[in-house]
Amino acid sequence: MRIIKKRTLVEYWERHPQAKAGLVYWHKQAKAAKWSRLQDVRKTFSHADPVMVRSRRRVVVFNISGNRYRLMAAIHYNLQRIYVLMILTHREYDSAKWREVL
Repeated sequence: MRIIKKRTLVEYWERHPQAKAGLVYWHKQAKAAKWSRLQDVRKTFSHADPVMVRSRRRVVVFNISGNRYRLMAAIHYNLQRIYVLMILTHREYDSAKWREVL
């Protein structure tokens, strides 16, 4: 899979160094993957969940670093691309305000 934009990951772990190991791991696994549907994603990340957002599109939410962080991504299986949309702490994610942004 092609990850768009890794820079989002880097900027986040520069502000939250404790997230770096989990984000690096996620990036390595996702980049090496050849997913064609959510079931394939769950073979790599068993807790990946689809979530409907305000735009009526589904994003996939990944638990990072033992569920301390959440990474939201749009996966275009046909293009083999993952668009990293947002990374939040678990507390920020729970507020659900992020759904209004996407």
